[in-house]
Amino acid sequence: MTSASTPQPLWSPGPDRIAAARITAFQAWAAERFGAPAAGGYPALHRWSVDELDIFWQAVAEWFDVRFTTPYESVLADRAMPGARWFTGATLNYAEHALRAAEDPARADEAALLHVDETHEAVPVTWAELRRQVGALSAELRALGVRPGDRVSGYLPNIPEAVTALLATAAVGAVWTSCAPDFGARSVLDRFQQVEPVVLFTVDGYRYGGKEHDRRDTVAELRAELPSLRAVVHIPLLGTDAPEGTLAWSDLTAATTEPVFEAVPFDHPLWVLYSSGTTGLPKAIVQSQGGILLEHLKQLGLHCDLGPEDRFFWYTSTGWMMWNFLVSGLLTGTTVVLYDGSPGYPDTGAQWRIAERTKATLYGTSAAYVMACRKAEVHPGRDFDLSAVKCVATTGSPLPPDGFRWLHDEVAEDLWIASVSGGTDVCSCFAGAVPTLPVHIGELQAACLGTDLQAWDPSGKPLVGEFGELVVTNPMPSMPIHFWNDPDGSRYRDSYFEMFPGVWRHGDWITITDHGSVVIHGRSDSTLNRQGVRMGSADIYEAVERLPEIKESLVIGLEEPNGGYWMPLFVHLAPGATLDDDLRARVKTTIREQLSPRHVPDEIIEVPAIPHTLTGKRIEVPVKRLLQGTPLAKAVNAGSVDNLDLLPFYEELGRTRAQG
Repeated sequence: MTSASTPQPLWSPGPDRIAAARITAFQAWAAERFGAPAAGGYPALHRWSVDELDIFWQAVAEWFDVRFTTPYESVLADRAMPGARWFTGATLNYAEHALRAAEDPARADEAALLHVDETHEAVPVTWAELRRQVGALSAELRALGVRPGDRVSGYLPNIPEAVTALLATAAVGAVWTSCAPDFGARSVLDRFQQVEPVVLFTVDGYRYGGKEHDRRDTVAELRAELPSLRAVVHIPLLGTDAPEGTLAWSDLTAATTEPVFEAVPFDHPLWVLYSSGTTGLPKAIVQSQGGILLEHLKQLGLHCDLGPEDRFFWYTSTGWMMWNFLVSGLLTGTTVVLYDGSPGYPDTGAQWRIAERTKATLYGTSAAYVMACRKAEVHPGRDFDLSAVKCVATTGSPLPPDGFRWLHDEVAEDLWIASVSGGTDVCSCFAGAVPTLPVHIGELQAACLGTDLQAWDPSGKPLVGEFGELVVTNPMPSMPIHFWNDPDGSRYRDSYFEMFPGVWRHGDWITITDHGSVVIHGRSDSTLNRQGVRMGSADIYEAVERLPEIKESLVIGLEEPNGGYWMPLFVHLAPGATLDDDLRARVKTTIREQLSPRHVPDEIIEVPAIPHTLTGKRIEVPVKRLLQGTPLAKAVNAGSVDNLDLLPFYEELGRTRAQG
């Protein structure tokens, strides 16, 4: 619904693009087959998808020709959250769908994967070769005694072997879980010890930033601390021999074997993902084969508009849900680009060069990378041939308005910019890309199909045009089936359903606009609430980091025992910059004029760097706890932080404040 006050969009899809979008064809087909609205465009389709939830998901399954080995009895037998029961009675296999394109003789020799390292040269792996390797490896896993439900782990970078290992694991009906090799041993053990893997795929090291990083000692430590392991597989990325007692990757993938796909129940575990775990052991989040299959077909095939002619590149590591999401590009027959290396090597424009060389049609990155390119005065549209790129998508944090403008001005004017937001918890997006809708600066285009996304006030009243808690009022197939080692489900319920029983509360502040778009304001558990005026930290970052002297910032709001409120802003300065009175004044003026006088920080404090989780998110809540006087050992899970040395400063500051 458009109102008279709707701002002018930055970009609108032309009639040809709307007509060619897969979501347009889906809507026409669903109107004919399932009674979806034929008119009214995306808003009407979305309304139908949440009002007729079971019919919508049945339509998705039929549209994408999901192969049920055993047919389902009902689409949604129980819609309670948590505990919704989807496609009861059905069996299927995720890996079978990921390798379907290999069955087409015309496509067998096309690239399923394009592997790129820091040389930026793309090496293809064909559909036929990927299928052969999965067939060989899944047979070897079965020979090792791996059975449905067993856990298989990977300590691997973003390389083709990781994709093969995931698909072979899924083919067997085992449960995949992975960490990136830049994770230290403690971080990996905090994750893998919870799920007790029987097989570990490892590399001897990895290359990043032009250097080789040997990980053999870390692998030895993992082997020693994971007594559940029956086999360790060595992948010689740096060319070393397989250590004693390990199996060589080349031996396990040498045979020509037809893959056998274990037909598993729809809700059978596919993989375990982990929350950032900044304040305790990471949550081990279990998602299902069928739930991920359907959610990713919808998200990639309709929202991202991906198909066999596309090339899908997202900068990620195996320690982040976006890697699992990227691999699912195979479900739509899309060629998936795997980049293993530094996002900014040998220069800040590196990712654009990879997009050029791989002819990526959808290129995904972080908002932080876009803003770094803007600061470094990179000119992608001028310096690279990006004519194949139809969409640039961003996630990880909200894309600031200046990021939208920069992409529009510096990449292409006819560029679909998709800022998306979701979570590891659902391995998908709640809101983001819609190929048939306009893009407004600073806004996500719309809530996703089948997702009844709302902004609620504390009493559970829906809000439009106002700050509210991000809630989802109906189940999604990819919501966790459970957490590992949470037998009574209490940790799962506490994580999402404590504030509003029966309704998923995600922990983000959002505004839903009167024209149906979504604005993300940052995490609600680190919201700045001063004199009753709430503001997301993302709004502060967006304003402050426009200043060329500020490389990155971290803002914390602390409720004090005396009823006061202390709001410090920590700044990491650009090289050569000085935090003098002039810069302090400009930071305060920027916040006062662009945001609110109430959110001008009490102090501006220089720090050597800003701490992040291993997946690159600023650590706000643990820093808040440190500043409140919580000891470091209790405030933060050490294995979840990119640079632990940055945190004692905040602990000491909290201790000083408590004493003062």
